[in-house]
Amino acid sequence: MQSDIRGRARGMVLTALAAASLAAVGTGVLMQPQAQAQPQPAAVAPAAAAPVTGLPDFTGLVAATSPAVVNIRTTERLRGAARGIQGMDPGLQEFFRRFGIPLPGSRGGAPGNDDDEADGPQRRGVGSGFLISADGYIMTNAHVVDGADELLVTMTDKREFKAKVVGADKRTDVAIVKIEATGLPHLKAGDVGHLRVGEWVLAIGSPFNLANTVTAGIVSAMQRDTGDFLPFIQTDVAVNPGNSGGPLLNMRGEVVGINSQIYSPSGAFAGISFAIPIDEATRVADQLRSGGRVIRGRIGVGIGAVSDDVAEALKLGKAQGAVVQSVEPDTPADKAGLEVGDVIVKVDGRTVDKPGDLSRMIAATKPGTPVTLDIWRRGAPKSVKITVAQAPDDRQATEQATPAPAAQSPLGLAVVDLTAAQRRDLKIKGGVRVQEASGAAARAGLREDDVILQVDNQEVTSAAQFNTVAGKLDGKRPVSVLVRRGDWVNYLVIRPTR
Repeated sequence: MQSDIRGRARGMVLTALAAASLAAVGTGVLMQPQAQAQPQPAAVAPAAAAPVTGLPDFTGLVAATSPAVVNIRTTERLRGAARGIQGMDPGLQEFFRRFGIPLPGSRGGAPGNDDDEADGPQRRGVGSGFLISADGYIMTNAHVVDGADELLVTMTDKREFKAKVVGADKRTDVAIVKIEATGLPHLKAGDVGHLRVGEWVLAIGSPFNLANTVTAGIVSAMQRDTGDFLPFIQTDVAVNPGNSGGPLLNMRGEVVGINSQIYSPSGAFAGISFAIPIDEATRVADQLRSGGRVIRGRIGVGIGAVSDDVAEALKLGKAQGAVVQSVEPDTPADKAGLEVGDVIVKVDGRTVDKPGDLSRMIAATKPGTPVTLDIWRRGAPKSVKITVAQAPDDRQATEQATPAPAAQSPLGLAVVDLTAAQRRDLKIKGGVRVQEASGAAARAGLREDDVILQVDNQEVTSAAQFNTVAGKLDGKRPVSVLVRRGDWVNYLVIRPTR
């Protein structure tokens, strides 16, 4: 999946200006500078750093590590696919396949034509990988081996092996491949916790099927959240189609990441590449080697980000944590009493800065493990104990809200009571439905058929109670409203016109 990060760095030059004279306002007299110069603040020296004296020599590092890097060629029998892709460069095919771009000249095959036969057209792909053990276990990307009927692994010494997929995890894009051999060179995992922005790193792989290609650069950013399941290491190392699955190495020859994605408007390298941190990949790989699949924890909540406005309205102090937008019935969250509108700020003492942090923490927890969630509920802190369950392969969709009749209320809102059947369907105890939103409420994003669950950190039980609470509010300050819209639950802030 191609990452869509479009940040641009802008340089800035600061210039200090000194005035030689001062005009006395209202006197028409030009004041001369004093003969004694005013003392200037001392310059602050930057933190001590090793001087950069030249570029590093990668030759020894490459010689030591490249024998453990392999080329992976895949073959997939096509059914109902185009013959026109035969002969295309495997590197380009891997790029099209990786980023979901239709192959040039492709056409759909009709049922019963020759394209559906087992000996029909084949799609070939190319990627990279690296040995993690002497007995032939290879780590690569899941997208490199996805759908492959045959795998062929080529070593730098030109030896070739047929390989099999031990396991692949699409959510993290990590796969383990096995070849039957012993005494093989293999790479050691490094400590990602000691990797620093600005540090030299190196990639080895097969871009466009050009095996044993070495590129180098620096770490551009850490913990880059691209919306995927894992945070990435961002680098400026040249990575192109075919590099996928190859190692990102530090200057000690240790693997710190698996090259996985690029940002590119053209399809070729544009200066930004992303690698899966090796510590995260190793946790996945260990499960794939032992059981062929990854077992993850879950608690049964839908979550969203906490905005600055919401944090201010809830008196959180700063925008952090994950707001609970839905609670699935008969899940650990439901049994522990978690409610929509709760903001989860810590898991067993570990801070949740953003929703992705919570997802990763829970997923990495072994099912059956009890954890403590620190939450923020209606303006006050609270702790909830919860036992993590095992995540199913397929997530069940939660039910949609159904509409209801009408009534009138303040804050630019006309609201109505929900029927008992509607509350049962939505699995909520209270709440009112918005019939009409105008003024400040409309500007806040409220609209018809939204269900209001809380106002100003107070639960809403009926339209009459909502009107009573809303009528007592200070009309000059912002008011937080917890809103459910279908399966989406989040806080909106109604700000009065000043």
